[in-house]
Amino acid sequence: MKFPPPSTIGVLGGGQLGRMLALEARRAGHRVAIFTDEAQGCPAGQFADLEINAAYSDTSALNNFLQQVDVVTAEFENIPASCLAAVEAVKPLRPGSRALITTQHREREKNFLRDQGIACAPFRVIDDLPGLESAVAELGRPCVIKTAAFGYDGKGQCKVTADTDLAEAWSSFTGQRAVVEQWVTFDCEVSVVGARSIDGSMATHGCVENQHTHHILDVTIAPARVDPKITEQAIALWQAVAEGLDYVGTMAVEMFVTTAGKVIVNEIAPRPHNSGHYTIDACRTNQFQQQHRAVCGLPLGDASQHTPAVMVNLLGDVWPAPLVHPDWSPVLNHPRAKLHLYGKHQARPRRKMGHFTVLGATIDQALQDALAIRAALGIG
Repeated sequence: MKFPPPSTIGVLGGGQLGRMLALEARRAGHRVAIFTDEAQGCPAGQFADLEINAAYSDTSALNNFLQQVDVVTAEFENIPASCLAAVEAVKPLRPGSRALITTQHREREKNFLRDQGIACAPFRVIDDLPGLESAVAELGRPCVIKTAAFGYDGKGQCKVTADTDLAEAWSSFTGQRAVVEQWVTFDCEVSVVGARSIDGSMATHGCVENQHTHHILDVTIAPARVDPKITEQAIALWQAVAEGLDYVGTMAVEMFVTTAGKVIVNEIAPRPHNSGHYTIDACRTNQFQQQHRAVCGLPLGDASQHTPAVMVNLLGDVWPAPLVHPDWSPVLNHPRAKLHLYGKHQARPRRKMGHFTVLGATIDQALQDALAIRAALGIG
């Protein structure tokens, strides 16, 4: 089913990804309604036609929301299954609950990848210390323990090295299910962001190179500085994930490029992604426009990149004080730099507050200028 303007898109979640979707959807003539458990005036709500603030378990508020929308999407994956089921019972949900429920939980996500034959690191699922001891014996050291649920940006993870005491390492995971992954020796981290429509057609933005600090994305280099065969592998993996999930919407797949020249999947994000923000300024159709198109059942746009670009994350650490903005002149004074702030009321360390993108005639030029701006802002 298609939902042309002025249909209303309902968005579960009120963060920056919903904000950037709302900007694109409203530009195209759609109405946008936000349902979030955040306080009034959330980043997405600032550009929505309607903002409903309630718990995802609030049936009355959710029904009120559903009566005012035509189609629903999610701007983050950690939404209770009961809420997703309630939405899907009365309105089209794109992507569907299966994709969201699979990817919001590492155990389900890893099992999906294994069952689909999609390359990923060897893993074991555990729920106690003996299970950890057995997994480490099988997978070897180093390896990584990750909570099965609600882990992102490095949260809920512990690296196991030759010196790690397993009982001590497990102490912070007691009472939870966890996934133990074999350590991957890699040359670089890459990701592919793309969209799949209701009819199964797909369009990807290519392969980008990601650099992390403290497990949080710091810099994205687009396109990735890798062999074309690596890009081909990465896009093929993205397509396999999208088809396996019968996905509808924009999705990111984060991957490792191993020292052996193979690409394996690390994580799936069933939504637009931080590493795709460069597409706003550097692609003919950006990731949020593609999400808007796919969710509404409209044809996908041309996802190709027209200009080399480098994106730099702006975390709350850059702010001199929670309510005091830094001097943005290093970004604003650059003729090819684009500043994007997310409308969050208060900064705090490691909170994603915005990003900037630098365009260049070449990747080297864009990267050199982006790193100079980054240093001038005190990021390092």
